[in-house]
Amino acid sequence: MKIISVVSAKGGVGKTTVTATLAHALARQGARVLVLDLDPQNALGLHFGIHPNEQRGLSRATLAQQTLRSAVMESSSGAFIVPYGIVNEDDRGRFERHVETRPDWLLGHLNSLGLPQDTLVLLDTPPGPSVYMKQALHAANLVTVVTLSDAASYATIPMMQRLVQTYCLNRPNFIDCFYIVNQVDTSLQLSKDVTHLMQETFGDRVIGIVHRDQSVCEALAHDKSVMDYEPDSQASNDMRATAERINQRLQAQALVA
Repeated sequence: MKIISVVSAKGGVGKTTVTATLAHALARQGARVLVLDLDPQNALGLHFGIHPNEQRGLSRATLAQQTLRSAVMESSSGAFIVPYGIVNEDDRGRFERHVETRPDWLLGHLNSLGLPQDTLVLLDTPPGPSVYMKQALHAANLVTVVTLSDAASYATIPMMQRLVQTYCLNRPNFIDCFYIVNQVDTSLQLSKDVTHLMQETFGDRVIGIVHRDQSVCEALAHDKSVMDYEPDSQASNDMRATAERINQRLQAQALVA
């Protein structure tokens, strides 16, 4: 399996939407995909048609000393998802303390699933440093940083670089850190300038440019992925292209290995 950790330094960048749409796109391109929601907001499932009152998830499974298999659900695109689950504040605190004291908690659970070698595991994380991001970075083969094309988001890139350097760069199984610039608005000069600066700075490690598209919000309101709601939309095309590039990088890396 290859683990792709989707992270961001700040909230409001559309990271969860990107994670879900990327999972749908990869699954439709023939990949085996498992998505884990490591964010206590438990919002990832909404993008896969999972009812918001569904209580199963990785938090409850861990507290009950069960494997993640008990919380795996299948989506219409063929991707499988493990929600965070619904827990009260006391249980969330217990769960986070459990995770904090077990650096290999996530890897242990993923290995216990016995996933096929070609499975892609996507991890959605809360914004900023947390026990969840630490686990995700510790496990990642690829890190994908989601950012907006604005000055505030660009200013957070050095913090993410430091986190990747701390938890990823010294591991032989770590491949690279990619960037997705989300909600790009070409009608705004600043948005175009920051996007261009990202491309100049990081080159082909900018794996995706996703344009602002109203159909993304409309799709969620209809409990659908934008890939289903408006398959020919700009955002759908952008995410398909991003998924293809990720697949190409993984295949190229496999040939080298």
